[in-house]
Amino acid sequence: MNTTIISQTSTKITASHLERKAVIYIRQSSPKQVRENLDSQLNQRALVDRAKTIGWHPERIDVLDGDLGQSAGHAGSRDAFKSLTAELALGHIGIVFGWDVSRLARNNADWYHLLDLAALFGTLIGDNEGIYDPRIYNDRLLLGLKGTMSEAELHMIRQRLDAGRLSKVKRGEYVQRLPTGLVRLADNSVIKDPDAQVCHVIDLVLAKFNELGTCQKVLHYCKQHQILIPRQQHSGSENREIEWKQPSHPAILQILKNPAYAGVFAYGRRAKDPTRQQPGRPTTGLVRQPIENWQCLIQDAYPAYISWEQYQVNQIQLRDNANRFRASFGGSRGAPRKGAALLQGLIVCGRCGRRMHISYKPKVRYVCNALATDFAESTCAYLDGASIEEFVVNSFFEAIQPAQLNALDKVLAQQKQEHNRLETYHHQQIKRAEYEVSLARRRYEQVDPENRLVAASLEQQWEAKLRNLKESQEAAKRFKQQPLEVGVSEHLRHQLSELNQHLPHLWRSEEITNEHRKQLLRSLISQVILQRLKPDQIHVKIVWVSGHFSEGIVRPPIHRQADVTGYQDMVERTKQLWQAGKTDEEIAKTLTTEGFRSARNLHVSSGTVFKIRHRHQFISTYHECRMAEKVDGLWTVRGLCQHLGINRNWLYRYIRNGKLPDTYVIRRPPHNNYLICDDPELLETLKKAAPCTRQLK
Repeated sequence: MNTTIISQTSTKITASHLERKAVIYIRQSSPKQVRENLDSQLNQRALVDRAKTIGWHPERIDVLDGDLGQSAGHAGSRDAFKSLTAELALGHIGIVFGWDVSRLARNNADWYHLLDLAALFGTLIGDNEGIYDPRIYNDRLLLGLKGTMSEAELHMIRQRLDAGRLSKVKRGEYVQRLPTGLVRLADNSVIKDPDAQVCHVIDLVLAKFNELGTCQKVLHYCKQHQILIPRQQHSGSENREIEWKQPSHPAILQILKNPAYAGVFAYGRRAKDPTRQQPGRPTTGLVRQPIENWQCLIQDAYPAYISWEQYQVNQIQLRDNANRFRASFGGSRGAPRKGAALLQGLIVCGRCGRRMHISYKPKVRYVCNALATDFAESTCAYLDGASIEEFVVNSFFEAIQPAQLNALDKVLAQQKQEHNRLETYHHQQIKRAEYEVSLARRRYEQVDPENRLVAASLEQQWEAKLRNLKESQEAAKRFKQQPLEVGVSEHLRHQLSELNQHLPHLWRSEEITNEHRKQLLRSLISQVILQRLKPDQIHVKIVWVSGHFSEGIVRPPIHRQADVTGYQDMVERTKQLWQAGKTDEEIAKTLTTEGFRSARNLHVSSGTVFKIRHRHQFISTYHECRMAEKVDGLWTVRGLCQHLGINRNWLYRYIRNGKLPDTYVIRRPPHNNYLICDDPELLETLKKAAPCTRQLK
């Protein structure tokens, strides 16, 4: 620094400042800058010489460089900056040097906090351009302006970086860290891992989840068969190497939730929530976003292990598993009792997840009023028991039909296929272990025997690989000793056939009690989930003890015909048939054939048709024409008789006897109603010819 600048700033430096310490604060924003941008560090460290030049003794100069590689966007993770403010608050610092304001802070809150402390204890602020006293108005104004510009500069830098990143994301050129099983080549293209065993294990995990349905069951499966999970290292000396680890719930869940295994490039899967961020830990506070909130999603970007549709099905299954009805609201079904409700203890409300209770008045109904009791809301469900039980019992009978033996054969075939996959896994594991033993042996043989330290270390590695090989061979041997399930024998098929023939008859007889019926249902059914979709539709989901489920729609009897699904279509169809001249009985049969139903029965009765006609005032074309006065400018018999005041029966006989010329009479199809021309002379003739009798209404 030249003599002119020193003379201008020396007036601000007093003896009290020189008695205290001078602190040189050094910071760079990222580890990459620390490694590569060495000139910036040299410039900042040169401030030590400047402090000496303006009067500070070398022993009174401290250098704080603990924040190298830390952003100045916030002070939470900058320990050196916290130490600086602590020393400043104790009055131990006479001047704080930073190459520029951006080195000290890029956040106005941190910057003004530093200025307030400096002004309170008379501490000076120095940068590469001058020395400032925060107690002087002009200096504080200038320092405040510099701090604002530093914060704005950080905002512009982040904005440009984010815009560049998003531009690459939209073009699909943004390089993401790939999960285990996918490898990026030098030209940035992505392929599946060349290691066949890595791909095989990932395929196995995804296939078992599709079969078993829960992450926990997949974990137990891997533990039972001693399957190791490949995990790619992303740090340390073993960066990008595959390490085989014991299966864990987070590892399996990460495989199931990563869209890259479905060949999808996804960006924006997590968003930062400042309220969840922990002080001093900038990477915390990340919250998973639903798929519809992802910023970018490009399909077929990577080679896929599963389809995108299967990935979405897996995510739905994971969300369903997280509901945990029993864990939240009790898993006890209670002992089967003598009551007529066959599904006692098995019914779960599909709206709130609570177990439903039973009402026997006036007949069996399954009721859930948990939300009404806890939150004063409407009752969840009040459902007809007979129709639901009929559906569940029929599903139970179908489950024990001999036809289901074909499904059992398919399951056994799947088990055989699974056995083959596990056999391949153990074979690959032995091959890998043999290769590692051979490699360790060659390394040991190539080392100089005189170099005993290296030779001993390589010998230990060789012995460890031999132990791994022996463990893999023993695991494969144990696997081969496990018996493979065979098909169902003919004798067993015959027994199941007889059971299916006799059980429905026994079920409807009085030879077995309701307790026995409930025990039979519980032998196969874990729970039944009910949810009313519409007034006349109940969605029934039967969860079997195997973990599989069956679904169906039950149509219970209801009170109002207007609440039946398709009621408006039924009304329109009734109108069409009535206008076509059909009777109520014919309309009822036609509606039943076409799939319509009444509120309390599966078929449509003539009484239901009559009520619909009466409510909507449907009149046939015959009666519509007969009751009108005129149609298309022509008189009807009824309208003409009322106009002339003559008897209607007399006019009918007059026409049928041929006394009225055919040129004045028209027969209107389809019912051949009489229509008479509006001719004044004709009307006068009829009026004179008619007898003086009272008109018939």
